[in-house]
Amino acid sequence: MKHETLCGLDIGTTKTCMVVATNGPNGLEIVGFGEAPTLGMRKGVVVDLDETIKSIEAATERAERMAGIHFSEAVVGITGDHIRSTNNRAVVAVSGEDREVTPGDVRRVIDASKIINLPRDRQIIHALPRYFTVDGQEGVSDPVGMSGGRLEVDTHIVTGSTSFITNVLKCVERAGLETQGVVFEPLASSAATLLQEEKQVGVVLLDIGGGTTDIAVYSLGSAIYTATIPVGGNVLTSDISLGLKTTLAEAEDVKKRLGAGENGGVFAVRTLDGRATREHATAELRQIVVPRVLETLRMARQKIVENVPRDLVLGEVVLTGGGALLPGIEPLAEEVFNLPVRIGTANTIGGLTDAMTSPQYATAIGLVVFGTNGAGDDASHVRRRSGTLPRIQRWLADLWT
Repeated sequence: MKHETLCGLDIGTTKTCMVVATNGPNGLEIVGFGEAPTLGMRKGVVVDLDETIKSIEAATERAERMAGIHFSEAVVGITGDHIRSTNNRAVVAVSGEDREVTPGDVRRVIDASKIINLPRDRQIIHALPRYFTVDGQEGVSDPVGMSGGRLEVDTHIVTGSTSFITNVLKCVERAGLETQGVVFEPLASSAATLLQEEKQVGVVLLDIGGGTTDIAVYSLGSAIYTATIPVGGNVLTSDISLGLKTTLAEAEDVKKRLGAGENGGVFAVRTLDGRATREHATAELRQIVVPRVLETLRMARQKIVENVPRDLVLGEVVLTGGGALLPGIEPLAEEVFNLPVRIGTANTIGGLTDAMTSPQYATAIGLVVFGTNGAGDDASHVRRRSGTLPRIQRWLADLWT
């Protein structure tokens, strides 16, 4: 590992998190963590440079204080409705006279897969090889050393708006940090919460943040579709505030405590002026919460239906991010996707406190794991290993009925 210390910076719509980890004798371990409210972001996009810089500085200072070390660079998470993804295929001739695939051949074919039509204001964030094919043999995870004359690659490509990405990185730089890498956030969340077996069988990850819901679909070990929808938990908080005629802070507290839980009973809510309380039935809250949650989940499902092959088998849905803490969200997701649902928490790294295993910190922790495992690529300035797919298979089923 190039750096003994690796930092992950998640600049969310509601909070900014910095995670500091070191690579010790027992593997990667978290040694520092800092969190600060975010006031300068909206739906994954910078709307106030100064406020965003302040949030990064505050989270960094707290993480450094906890870790007892100073650091100057971090892997940065990127999200927003400007993100797009596609799958591309490229082929090159094996260059050596002995017809043996070399690392240079692998780099050439990956570079060839990046040749796609892109508007001037967009850039490639990731070009992640799904699998290689050598002389017609598909499902090769690492072709180096194999004999053949024709090398192909299937690549998952993630692109984003250059201006939006530049604004985020400008905030990071002005906060005194160097960007070590850029990672699309659901890929980071997946690195922290998904098991390799889940990625192999087929899984949908939904990272429900304050301003966006990020989607990552994995099959046969690799990402085949990633996207963002500009709806998150803040919309639900606003709905509750309007419906119960209370402040946003009080609505957020009600959402976290009761959410879409079962009917029955009453609860007190402070009025807008804070001078009195008013009682509401939990059934009334459900009438506000459930339609909005179902709408968000259906939007995510529709994205998947439109962009993922219908014959693809998926085994489960994993919910993470702050929105996954909403009481009662699991049965709603099961209803929408008709699949088993679980809450995704970080499970791939040491040094976690009980508080940090919360789904809301999955992205920040995943940024460290993603970078350390070398799952990035040269476009995002994060090192990567070639290939993630041990074998290509065809699963025939009609999931989206």
